[in-house]
Amino acid sequence: MLLAKVVGNIWSTKKKDSISAIRLLFVQPLGKNLKPDGSALVAADEVGAGFGEMVVVTEGAPAMQAFNKENLIPVDAVVVGIVDNVDLAGGGTVRKK
Repeated sequence: MLLAKVVGNIWSTKKKDSISAIRLLFVQPLGKNLKPDGSALVAADEVGAGFGEMVVVTEGAPAMQAFNKENLIPVDAVVVGIVDNVDLAGGGTVRKK
């Protein structure tokens, strides 16, 4: 899993039936200092995250199972949580605004 920030929404009017009702977000992974780290990616949204929110993203096989444990769906990343706050070693804390 990784922490990321929602940086955009993706609108797609034509999608495979198995993901037709799934909302897609553009998310920017964050590093240990909570600064952008790596390339942004598309993630399916299971929890209703909004623009600018920090989120928890799962990737790979667990992402394919996030929506339906019996039927795999064709996604590589899924937002599975919205972060309220992060407590960092050394006393740093980041809280949801």
